[in-house]
Amino acid sequence: MRRRISAAPKIGFVSLGCPKALVDSEGILTRLRAEGYAIAPSYDGADLVVVNTCGFIESAVQESLDAIGEALAENGRVIVTGCLGAKGNVVRETHPKVLAVTGPHALQEVMAAVHEHLPQPPDPFVDLVPPSFSSIGIKLTPKHYAYLKISEGCNHRCTFCIIPSLRGDLVSRPIGDVMREAENLVKAGVKELLVISQDTSAYGVDLKYRTGFWGGRPLRTRMNDLAAALGELGAWVRLHYVYPYPHVDEIIPLMAEGKVLPYIDVPFQHASRRILKLMKRPASGEDNLERIRAWRNICPDITIRSTFIAGFPGETEDEFAELLEFLEEAELDRVGCFAYSPVEGASANELPGALATEVRDERRARLMQLQEKISARRLKRKVGKVLDVLVDKVAGAGAVARSTGDAPEIDGVVHVDSRGKLKPGDRLKVKVTKSDAHDLWGRVH
Repeated sequence: MRRRISAAPKIGFVSLGCPKALVDSEGILTRLRAEGYAIAPSYDGADLVVVNTCGFIESAVQESLDAIGEALAENGRVIVTGCLGAKGNVVRETHPKVLAVTGPHALQEVMAAVHEHLPQPPDPFVDLVPPSFSSIGIKLTPKHYAYLKISEGCNHRCTFCIIPSLRGDLVSRPIGDVMREAENLVKAGVKELLVISQDTSAYGVDLKYRTGFWGGRPLRTRMNDLAAALGELGAWVRLHYVYPYPHVDEIIPLMAEGKVLPYIDVPFQHASRRILKLMKRPASGEDNLERIRAWRNICPDITIRSTFIAGFPGETEDEFAELLEFLEEAELDRVGCFAYSPVEGASANELPGALATEVRDERRARLMQLQEKISARRLKRKVGKVLDVLVDKVAGAGAVARSTGDAPEIDGVVHVDSRGKLKPGDRLKVKVTKSDAHDLWGRVH
């Protein structure tokens, strides 16, 4: 006969940073629940708090340090994990009272720290976790979409980036494991799979593209093979963090055929050949314009998202103008831009010609002002068209949805006049009636 235990020890959880960190948080929460720990919704109801941090740029470092400080002030018992934990002694020096500090992607180390400071319940009940736990684990996203992390780390040494020093070199997950997770997510009701990593297009390089197995059939551990297989599951498949290798061109026909979403997130970073060389990034603005034209010829409906850095060390006004000219000609659908931030440990900090903060910020503002006009122009072309959308939330007589060209949290939305019952996760067709620089409006078609 099983002995009923007293109230399970409760752990509070704060998750900061990018979708890759979110997936790490989901893994930790899944293990905690499996071992019988309860998750507390507030600091005062928790026996201990875990803070998963970001440490990439200085604003993220400060946000993470503030979150740790808040957890210490409100609760007092804090374990720190994530990228900030890998940046030397910054956490201990700022907050010496934390119980433990680990780096990112460190499930075993986090659990060891939890066990040390809040011993595991001796006989947890299985019903502490939801019924779908055994197949998909705990998810921090809404039920209808999920992030699918296919690898960890990165082999590149971009001069502005410290990710390899935080998360290590590329380690690809076996393709069979990725496909089984994706299959289980879809069976559990997930309608959209967002494929993420530090470098999605390098998937399988470290494994020499070895052949794995899914459902008894062979599959190469390679981005294109993975994308094609994911496209068979019936969910939307959205590709993020695609480094612009030549073989990425092979993905575009899959988009044109409707096997994966006609959406690609490619961080071009700049257009000047000299600046790209200083960044240790491939290609140039001319090369990338040629590829963008080719992609649109194959898949006219493709949505291209990219990110750029303004004010990189040594960037001249002419080189920045070259970047603006690239944006005008490329007419990218979605763009994010960062003013260069001298991240501690990044080799770009040693380059000559560092620009004043005011210059960096002004260039970023100019770029985003231009992109807003481009975005408004491209979205206006969608007025009158019928789009496939996925409902994220319902409010009154309307709903907030996303088209195939909109990733959650970072892109725009489609405001739907439903005049009928809708629920999150519904897929429907909407005729676009209005647009602005970021969003669309429409009615159910």
